[in-house]
Amino acid sequence: MENRIEGIKKQLRSQGYKLTPQRQATVSVLLEEEESHLSAEDIFLLVKERAPEIGLATVYRTLELLSELKIVDKINFGDGVARYDLRKEGSRHFRHHLVCMECGSVEEIADDLLGDVEKIVENDWGFQVKDHRLTFHGVCKQCQEAVVKID
Repeated sequence: MENRIEGIKKQLRSQGYKLTPQRQATVSVLLEEEESHLSAEDIFLLVKERAPEIGLATVYRTLELLSELKIVDKINFGDGVARYDLRKEGSRHFRHHLVCMECGSVEEIADDLLGDVEKIVENDWGFQVKDHRLTFHGVCKQCQEAVVKID
């Protein structure tokens, strides 16, 4: 985790920002809860346990800054709640997600599945792709199995 924090510190510094204690507390929560897809409020509550003096507005500003610098991805799964994902080191794109419409679970696909699609878009339309998002909405394996057991 220390290596990731150092990497983020360098990214911030290269853009003229510092890793303040409040930003570090926010980044630490994101690292520890990397698979959780937390909302700003969720992150705030966890950060507040470490830094009781921190305010919600500070956490929001930190998340927006990290999002602008592509350290964090801001995601909306269609439920009106913005969630935050710490971007994997060296990643060029958002991670892909599988969202279950029954239980609300979210799974990540680490592989970039759209490399060929990007090439087609760039070649056929002359459009330079900077990033993409892919979210599949459906029914997870566990919910499918639960329906089969009930029938």
